[in-house]
Amino acid sequence: MGTLSLRYIIRSKSWQSSSVVNFEKWLISEGILTEAKVEEITSGFKAEIQEAVDKAWEAPAIVPDPEKEAIQIFADHDLPAVAPQGDKRSLRLVDAIQDGLKIAMETYPDLVLMGQDIAEYGGVFKITQGFVEAFGKDRVRNTPICESAIIGAGLGLSLGGHRAMVEMQFADFVSCAYNQIVNNLAKTHYRWGHAPNVVVRMPTGGGVGAGPYHSQSNEAWFTQVAGLKVVYPSTPEDAKGLLLASFTDPNPILFFEHKALYRSLEGEVAEGYYTLSIGKARIVQAGEDATFVTYGLGVHWAKEIVTQMGADVEIIDLRTLIPWDRETVFASVKKTGKCLVLHEDAHTGGFGGEIAASIGEQCFAWLDGPVMRLGSMDTPIPFQPELEKQYMAKSKLEEKLEGLLGY
Repeated sequence: MGTLSLRYIIRSKSWQSSSVVNFEKWLISEGILTEAKVEEITSGFKAEIQEAVDKAWEAPAIVPDPEKEAIQIFADHDLPAVAPQGDKRSLRLVDAIQDGLKIAMETYPDLVLMGQDIAEYGGVFKITQGFVEAFGKDRVRNTPICESAIIGAGLGLSLGGHRAMVEMQFADFVSCAYNQIVNNLAKTHYRWGHAPNVVVRMPTGGGVGAGPYHSQSNEAWFTQVAGLKVVYPSTPEDAKGLLLASFTDPNPILFFEHKALYRSLEGEVAEGYYTLSIGKARIVQAGEDATFVTYGLGVHWAKEIVTQMGADVEIIDLRTLIPWDRETVFASVKKTGKCLVLHEDAHTGGFGGEIAASIGEQCFAWLDGPVMRLGSMDTPIPFQPELEKQYMAKSKLEEKLEGLLGY
């Protein structure tokens, strides 16, 4: 047992617990320690603390600076996006994510994947199927059913110079790791200057009859936590490019993947390595009469209803919620004069409220109607298919859009 370890075990007698005192006595009785060594370690520990305290008291007074405070939340990351170079092929969303993850493993030898049943079994959605054979058990790790421990291990790996990916089997289960994410991952750079390069993959959303514990859209749990980036792609092409970009970013990222789109959505995806800029929205289609601001499954709802109604509406896919692309959104709203913010998450407290409030504040002079927002019902998500359809924001979308266009 080294001196460094003992310093954290044997503490000042003024606040030692009885168990530590007993342990100290046992170490002495076994000849591992002596009274003199205990005193030497304790004195050294006290001196180190005192030195740090003296240094803190001697530091100049802090002058509050909002700009300086804000830039300390995230570690600098200014790598330009890498444009696609290879030929394109049609991939499902689940295949595009798997392809991106495989390329990341090949590109970054320090990347370790962790999650429940992700090794030999390949994960509940089979995204890591074959990864153990390709990259070995040291880099593709099954974990206990303890989400808090997995996130903690990811943070520990980042402290040791590794990249880490943690798969939540379902995004709902991240509640068990909430403290690790919001109080450890999110604040480590601000507190200590270390940016945890940890990507937490979050299979999310409803529409698959999985009920209230496996269907929640919980992105808004994290959008108000300083220090986290929240990414939510809606297409296979974006999913691959944003996932690869997430591994280049040294900051912790919550990466949401809609389960209902995994095997129902296909799109053209470039082969090989490419990245997309985190924080940059995509204009899905141009329009003049109103602006749809949405993300995830909402993008596909918006496209469907606009086509069905023959409406001239601009659709913006945010792709990233933190940071979100204010510039693109505001420019569109100033052009069209009307806006509907749409998301699958519950109406009350959803991230759409933040976007709508920002539009109302920054674009008021250009508005020709109220900024509207639409989320799903403020209830748990039902199992029963018809009740689940009723729950979803999509069930009220046509009525809401008609109201906006006719205002």
